[in-house]
Amino acid sequence: MENHLSDDLLEKVRKLEKKFDTMGQDLNSYLDGLLYADYLTYWDYVHLDVLLNLQSPRTPFKDEMVFILYHQITELYFKLTLHAIEQIADTHKINVEEFIVQLKRMNSYFDSLIQSFNIMIEGMDKDQFLKFRMSLLPASGFQSAQYRMIEICSTDLINLVARSERKEMQGQGRELQYDKLYWKRGATELATGKKTLTLRQFELKYRDQFLDLSEDYENKNIYATYKSLSEQDQQDPTLIDLLRNYDQKANVLWPMMHYRSASRYLNKHPEEIAATGGTNWQKYLPPHFQAITFFPSLWQDEEIERWGKV
Repeated sequence: MENHLSDDLLEKVRKLEKKFDTMGQDLNSYLDGLLYADYLTYWDYVHLDVLLNLQSPRTPFKDEMVFILYHQITELYFKLTLHAIEQIADTHKINVEEFIVQLKRMNSYFDSLIQSFNIMIEGMDKDQFLKFRMSLLPASGFQSAQYRMIEICSTDLINLVARSERKEMQGQGRELQYDKLYWKRGATELATGKKTLTLRQFELKYRDQFLDLSEDYENKNIYATYKSLSEQDQQDPTLIDLLRNYDQKANVLWPMMHYRSASRYLNKHPEEIAATGGTNWQKYLPPHFQAITFFPSLWQDEEIERWGKV
């Protein structure tokens, strides 16, 4: 019996022919390519072999693998967050519904990050960590560029300036504000107050990129995008709730989980152990010291006064 192509299939072929003709391409050549192409597999699509071989422990301690994998997973969640932020920033005249969709995603990513920190808090042997950490010097989770990018893309740069310098830096240029960002105080030598090698390496690699990003996102960061909405849209209760939740998760709950982890592994009487990069984690991680908020106008003064306090 002679086989006939269905009308639906013929219509799709005609559409494909039109599409490739518009691009000056020959559909027959592409169909020939399909005949000889291998089927796509899951392991090739997600580059599974590459992904599972990106862990290179530097010591024989088994729990170093946990430490590496957890930080790699964290960076992938950061990438997802930046992907959502980019969709908000690059949508011309974004509406509330589109804004809400991406904010829900961002909140869910941070929910996963916050909940997953027990992998670090409970999931490693303390004695192993205190030994293998010495092979990591001067590297530090402080050097996560993607997290700094999330901050820069979420709010005006002035809101990331150290609390004690914020008033003085109002209206100052981008580079001056950048030099006073709160996290730089977390990478100073405890004894001398000088920049640690960890911070010097970090700035050498990323300073220009951070400044360029802050310029690019000056008028399209999350806070700027929110303020560009109509007055009515700015009052949307779901939108406000999602922005406040994101602010708390990124600036209170996430650093508090870091602090819990550091306290578990680095608290040792009579002295606290310094972090691997020499970062001043005791003053840098507790959120009430920094009082960083992405969306200050969405909080009452008394709420900011209590920021990060349990």
